[in-house]
Amino acid sequence: MNVSWPRIWKSVYRREPISGFIITVGAVDAAIGGMGGRGSLLAFGLMVASAALVWRWWVIQRTRLEEPERVAQHYLPPTASRPQLPTLMASKKHPPRP
Repeated sequence: MNVSWPRIWKSVYRREPISGFIITVGAVDAAIGGMGGRGSLLAFGLMVASAALVWRWWVIQRTRLEEPERVAQHYLPPTASRPQLPTLMASKKHPPRP
């Protein structure tokens, strides 16, 4: 778990830095409120973290819907439509000059 945790953490912040920060703030508030016996801070932290998670889920769902289908682009025509070129052979009588 120790090796994979930093990778997960970096990937979360790299994709969505704002919502990742808000989730972290909410989790810290919830932890401080839970350990300190502050019910209002615990509730506020849980509310902020859950709202950030819902926002992130909503953004991910919206980008999946808006993402157009990728069509393969062919830069060259199919091989059947191209004329066949003759194979180049070096002349045996006159070798290439250096």
